[in-house]
Order: sequence, then structure tokens, then C-alpha cells
Amino acid sequence: MKQIGRYRVCGILGKGGMSKVYVVLLPVIDRIGALKLLNPHPHLLELLGEKTLRSLFISEARTLAGLRHPNIVDILDFDEADGKLFYVMDYYANNLGVLIGETYQSEKPSRIIRIDRAIHYAWLTLEGLSRLHHAGIIHRDIKPFNILVTEDEGVKISDFGLSKIRGEVFEGPPNLKVGSPYYAAPEQEAHPDAVDFSADIYSMGVIMYRMLTGFLPGYSENTPQQVPKPSRLNPDLAEDWDAFLMRAMAENPLDRYPSANIMLEDLNRLAAEWEVRRDRVCVLNPVPQESQVKMSQKRTLRSEGCKISIRNAPGVFGLDPLWRPQSYPLNNFVMENESTIRDLATGLIWQKGGGEYPIPWRQALDYIASLNQNRLGGYNCWRLPTIDELMSLLTPMPQGTDFCIKPIFDPKCRWLWSIDRCTFTSAWYVSFDLGFVFHQEINARFYVKSVCSIP
Repeated sequence: MKQIGRYRVCGILGKGGMSKVYVVLLPVIDRIGALKLLNPHPHLLELLGEKTLRSLFISEARTLAGLRHPNIVDILDFDEADGKLFYVMDYYANNLGVLIGETYQSEKPSRIIRIDRAIHYAWLTLEGLSRLHHAGIIHRDIKPFNILVTEDEGVKISDFGLSKIRGEVFEGPPNLKVGSPYYAAPEQEAHPDAVDFSADIYSMGVIMYRMLTGFLPGYSENTPQQVPKPSRLNPDLAEDWDAFLMRAMAENPLDRYPSANIMLEDLNRLAAEWEVRRDRVCVLNPVPQESQVKMSQKRTLRSEGCKISIRNAPGVFGLDPLWRPQSYPLNNFVMENESTIRDLATGLIWQKGGGEYPIPWRQALDYIASLNQNRLGGYNCWRLPTIDELMSLLTPMPQGTDFCIKPIFDPKCRWLWSIDRCTFTSAWYVSFDLGFVFHQEINARFYVKSVCSIP
């Protein structure tokens, strides 16, 4: 097994032009962490030189170490191994890029985040930005993949490799691009050293636009065009959202929100107005009662776990290009007792709640064994569900009166492990509230919702 210094490598999380990030095991205590190793692309090494890159990497680590905030990632250690610098952080499996389904072809459509979740993620990110800006730090690379999402739905801003202190000038080559396409402010692309805090505000506006509409501004048809108003792309957004997002993404920095705190104030106002609007819709348009729902024909779903590659998964699971079900079943849920729910449409018995805490995949198997030992709900046939079975619980992204439907299952359990493997070190899971299927390292911490089949 590969080692970096005293850390054992369990897998790779990702790589960029300047570094690679690994999943590692901390010695003695066996805690999972994320290790960022300075490993620049040869082209970047040629442009900047090793001395400059090492200086930038050390500066990034010092920036992180000097901040303490619940919405900024913490640094645990800094060291050097075989001539390469690295630092270690807490490990978080998910990020906004994964949740919206963004790929390297960024201009392609992404998944829409339901309004309440988008507000939540944006609010926490702005809180983190406020702390950065208070310290005089401009991030310059705020994008979905740099917004980590914790197991309890917290947010951690990460990747400070491009950050700068306000007023600081870095003499890099004129052809060096700072920031990520589509998310970097216009003035940052032209003069990266001249940007102010408003550059991060612009990036935050683009992230929110994408979360709420599924598109990058001006790319609703995969080709550049005038930026459509968000309310035109998402009918659940009032027109006030148009003004809010357009101000954040204004081409002129002086026309944007002057600070993250002031943007937060407007976001809080919009959140309160949306809740009032949602509640009013629910009063005027009550959802059908359970007795009004038609019963579908009983379906038999795959119950045996299997190993399915990333390449084959969309076809095997029946997923669209954004990893969502191509069709949704009609369930017929009946509450058996306080612990279990039966779906008459599939014959499956589901755990109503789920695990109390998110846990790694192997611990999920131990949790299932304990349910059988204690005969939850009077049954001892509990097991970890397949992706096919978990997908039978998914519904389309809520719109209009869909927000009025009270969840049958515990809404806390948002990310659910399946028994299906992707590789030796990863397994498939379902995002229960965002309605998609994806794979993750088995060291990630997700919830468990057990299922039982009765002949």
C-alpha cells in the first residue's frame, strides 16, 4: 500500500493543475483524512518554477491554519515526503459539484437543487466568505467543487491555492489564468491581481444561479446567449430572485453586493418570502390524501447486491445523463408500526427511520446485523438495499404543490448506502432528497435505511 510520509493512501479524491488529493489513513488512530500533495502539471511547473509553486503551497496552508470557522476547512498537519510538500485536512466525501452533477463539460445542464437546500448551502458559504473577507482574503476560485458538504449538511470552503491577501500582488506570467471558467469574475480573467472581494461575490452568484436553474448563466441551450432571468427557468422562483442573482453577477464590480454580509441579508429576506409563498400555496392547494392515491401493480425488484462499473451503471440502473431515474414508480405505502413501512407496490418492508448517524459502508453491514439481532419491527430479514430498491423510493424534484407533501420517511437520512459495489474501494448510494444515484469511497459516511423482503 502506498505511503505519503506517515500516512497510508486509501484512494485518490481528485487532481488539478497544482496538486493531487488523496484519501489517507491517519496512523495509530485510524482516522480517515484528505491529503493534498503538491504535484504540479509540467506546464505549470515550467510557467512558474518549483520555488514559486512551493511558496504558493505553503502560503495556502498558512492561510488555512490561520482561520478557524465552521464553514472553512481545517488543516490538521503539514509536512514533506520525498521532496514533495503536503498537508492533511478532514475528509468530506461530497461537494456541491457532485450534488448538482457538474462534469468537466461545465456548460452542460446540471441537476437543480430544491430551493430550501440551495438557500441552506448558499447561506453557509456566504458565512464562510464573510470570515475570509474579514481577514482580508480573496478566495478567487469559489466554484461547486470547492464547496465541501459535510455529513450533517454543513459546508466547508476549500482549496485556497489561488487566494490572495487584499492589495497583494503576485508577479506571474501574463498568460497564467487564475480561477475557473464560468465562475471567475470578468475582471479576474483580465487582471487577476486587481480583483477585490466582489470577485468572490460574482462566483457565489453563478453558483446560486446554477443550483436554482440547472444552467450556467447564458448557457441554457448549451450555447452562449443573453442571461435568462432565473424565474423564467424555475417557475418556483419569484421575480425578486432575478434582481438578487443579477446583482450578484453584475459585470461591473461596483454594481454587485459590496459584501457577503449584505448579500446574506437579502438572501435571508428572500428565504422568508419563499417560505410564506410556499405555505400559502399549500393552504390553497392541499395535496391528495393517501386514500386518493391509486395502487400500482406489484413489481419485483433486484434484491441481490452486485458490482457495477461507472460505465455500465446508467444502463443497468436506468438513469438519465444526470444520474436520475428515467422513470418513477407509483408507490403505495402503508404504515405497519412506528418502526416499519410496507410498500404494497413492491412488497418491500422499509425501516421508517434509519441509522441515527452517518457511517462508513462496512459499518453499515454491522448495523444491519444488529437490526436482525434485535428483530426491528418483529422482523429478522433486514438487509442493505440494492440501488434498484432505493430508486423505488425516489420522486421527481419537487415543484409547486410538491413542496407541501410531508415526507413519510425520516428526512434526516439524505444520503443512503446501497449493497451494490462500484469498485473494490467504492459503493453506490442514493441522494434521497436530491433524487440521484452516484458512487463514493466506502470510507465516506452516509446513512443506512434497511429493507426486508417477505415472500
